[in-house]
Amino acid sequence: MRDFNGKVALVTGASRGLGYAVARDLGAKGAHVIALARTVGGLEELDDEIKGAGGQATLLPLDLTDEGGLQRMGKAIHDRWGGLDLLVHAAAHAAPLAPVGHVGDKDLDRCWAVNGRATQRLITMTDPLLRARDGSKALFVTHDAARGKFHTAYGMSKAAARAVIDAYAAENDKIGPDVLTFEPEPMPTALRARFHPGEDRARLTDPSTEAVRLITLL
Repeated sequence: MRDFNGKVALVTGASRGLGYAVARDLGAKGAHVIALARTVGGLEELDDEIKGAGGQATLLPLDLTDEGGLQRMGKAIHDRWGGLDLLVHAAAHAAPLAPVGHVGDKDLDRCWAVNGRATQRLITMTDPLLRARDGSKALFVTHDAARGKFHTAYGMSKAAARAVIDAYAAENDKIGPDVLTFEPEPMPTALRARFHPGEDRARLTDPSTEAVRLITLL
């Protein structure tokens, strides 16, 4: 069943983990997937899977902190499709765990740039595109459990991102686009491995399972 035939979906963090699984499944269900990530190899593998399922994808190798790149992306989507039906923002950066007083400047700045500021800038670039389509949805993957000791950089930046998302949702509650959040179950991803080295990954939930659950919200 091609549930998303004719839809245009932008998925960030699409080269691995949950973003990869969501992009793959949306492509298989008929959406034209714009797959954004920094890792070209992962994007190429994704493209092969989507095409193998009879779908279509546009690969976008881009760092979310590249604001000029985001601007060019927004214009290209407008020029080619005239709007955007779905946004799934799954990209995130995890800094090494460290006590508050020992967080490195580069780690703090990178977490803030990717998780905090880029979330707001992504909304800025995609909001007009989402408004151009009836029934559009913007879904943001959250990680509200990432707080407490040693999570300063990541927790701070994700809390800031959540504040941005909540404001965006409240501002559009009656006019759209629909703004949704999704908190995945713990998954055996590279991001989680940085926080939980040595964890029994077999006990975690596969990203493909969480992708199915996420897509039901769309």
